[in-house]
Amino acid sequence: MFKLVAVGGKLRGKEFILEEGENTLGRGHDCTHNLSVNGVSKMHMQITVNQNSCFVEDLGSSNGTFVNGKLIKKATINNGDKIALPNVIFQVVYVKEKKVIIKKKVAKVSEEDEGTYNTSEVMPKDFIGRMKFIFKHKIMSVLYSFNEQYEWNVMIGILLFIFVCTSIGFTIGPVLITSNNILVKEVANRGSQYAKEVSRFNAVALKRGNLDQINTSFLDGDAEGVTSYELFDLEGRIVRPLDKLNSYINDSFSIEAKDYFKNYENIRRSFKKRLGGNELGIARAITSHNVQTGQQEPVGYIAIRFEPSSLASSASNNSTAYLESLIITCLIGIFFFGMLYYLTTKPIEEFRIQIEEVLRGKRKDLESKSLFTELNPLRNTINSVLSRIRELQNDDSGEFAEIEDDSSYVRTLYEFMAGAQGPIVILNSEKIIEHINPEGEDLTGLRESIAQGSSLLDTARDQGFAATVIDLCDQSANNEGSNQSELYELTGKNYMINITALMGKDNFAKAFYITFVLDE
Repeated sequence: MFKLVAVGGKLRGKEFILEEGENTLGRGHDCTHNLSVNGVSKMHMQITVNQNSCFVEDLGSSNGTFVNGKLIKKATINNGDKIALPNVIFQVVYVKEKKVIIKKKVAKVSEEDEGTYNTSEVMPKDFIGRMKFIFKHKIMSVLYSFNEQYEWNVMIGILLFIFVCTSIGFTIGPVLITSNNILVKEVANRGSQYAKEVSRFNAVALKRGNLDQINTSFLDGDAEGVTSYELFDLEGRIVRPLDKLNSYINDSFSIEAKDYFKNYENIRRSFKKRLGGNELGIARAITSHNVQTGQQEPVGYIAIRFEPSSLASSASNNSTAYLESLIITCLIGIFFFGMLYYLTTKPIEEFRIQIEEVLRGKRKDLESKSLFTELNPLRNTINSVLSRIRELQNDDSGEFAEIEDDSSYVRTLYEFMAGAQGPIVILNSEKIIEHINPEGEDLTGLRESIAQGSSLLDTARDQGFAATVIDLCDQSANNEGSNQSELYELTGKNYMINITALMGKDNFAKAFYITFVLDE
C-alpha cells in the first residue's frame, strides 16, 4: 500500500492513502484527495497505483509538479521520493500490508437506536425537551449522514434556498391564488350573465321551434372574451351559430353541460368549468314555463367558451410576482448566508490562530470575545490539552514560558554572513526572507531589496526550489537545528543546499542559515 505523507508546507503531518488504480489530487471536490492549498490546481496531478508500483502524472497544472526537485510531466515514483506542489511537500511511503483477522462481539442495536449517532444524552421527560431531543437525534440524523458527503456550507446554502422557496410558497402563493380565484369568479359571473341573456331572449323561440327568431348576435362580436359558443336543443342539435346549424354537438364541454342539466335540480344553475390555461366554460339551460305542470322546463342549452384577457394578464402578473419574490428573497438569503457563515467560522479561525500562538508560547490559553456557548466545552478541552503539553515539555511543571523574539538570532546569522563567502540566504522563524548576499541574489534570482519581508514561496520563481528549502528548514527545526542538505539544480548546475536552524532557549527554531555549495 502506498500513501503520501505531507512533510512540509500547510498540510504538514497529514496522510493520504493511495488506493489501487487512479488517484487524483487537487483543490477540486471531484478529486480523490482534496488539497485545500493556494497554488494547487483543481485537478493538479494523478497517481496510479498498480500493486507494488506507483506512477505520477501532472494534469496540466498551473504551477507544475516536482519529483525530487525536478519538474515532471510523467514519472515513476518509489518509496521515499518527494513530490513538491505549491505550499506542500509530500513524501511517498510504501507500507507492507498485514492482514489480521480480529473477531469482535457486536452488540445488538435496538430499533429505537437505529438511525441516531452515538450519544450519551438521555431523552428528557418534559414535552419541549423531548421534542428537542427527537429533532436533534432523529430528524437531524438524515442531515448528519449528508454532511459526511457534502461540505456543511454547501448544505446550509441548499437548506437556505429550500427555506426561501418554501416561504414564498406558503406566504405569497396563497395570496396570489386567492386573488386569482376572485378574478376567475368575477369573470365566470360575467360569462354567466351572457348565458342568461341568451336564455331570456330565446326561450320562447326555442319552445315554438322558430329558429329564425333566435338572436345570439351579441356573442359574435360584442361579447369580450367569448372564443366560441354553441346553442343547441334538448337533442343536442345545434341551432346557433349558423355555420354549425343542424349539426350535433361534439365539443367535450357542450356534451358535459348537456349531461349536467339532465338533473332537474341543476336547471336553474350555471355550469362552470376551467378548461385549461386561461379558458373557462360556462353553460346554462334555457327554460320555458309549462302551463300544464306549472314548472320551468328546459327547451335548450347554451355553452360558451370564455377566455378574457384579464385572466391572461393575471397569470402573467402572478408569474412575474413569483419570479421577483424569488430573486429578491434569494439575494437576501445570500446576504444572510454570508453573515451566518462568517459568524460561525470566525471563532473557529480564532481557535486555530490562538492554538498556534499557544504552541509558540505567545499566549497561555484560548480566549474569545465572540459569544458562542456551544464552543465553550471544546475551548476548555483544548486548554486542558495545551496545559498538559506544557507540563510535559517544561521542567517548571507547566509554568508558562514566554517565547523569545527571533530578531537577535537573525542579527547573529547576519554577522556570520558578513564574513562568509558563497551564496547565502537567511530566513527568520516564520521562513520569511531577511537577508540575501550578492552571490545568493545571482544564484537564486531573488533581490534582497524586493524579497525582504516576503515568504520564499511567494517570491521564488522556482516553486520546487522554494518547497525544497522549506522542507529542509522543517527537518532542521525538528532535529534540534542539525544541518540538513539536499542536491538541487540551479542555473543549470547542481548545488548542495545546506540549511541549519538556530534554536532558541524555548526549543523553537529562531532563524535559518542557508548556504549553497557547487557540486563538482
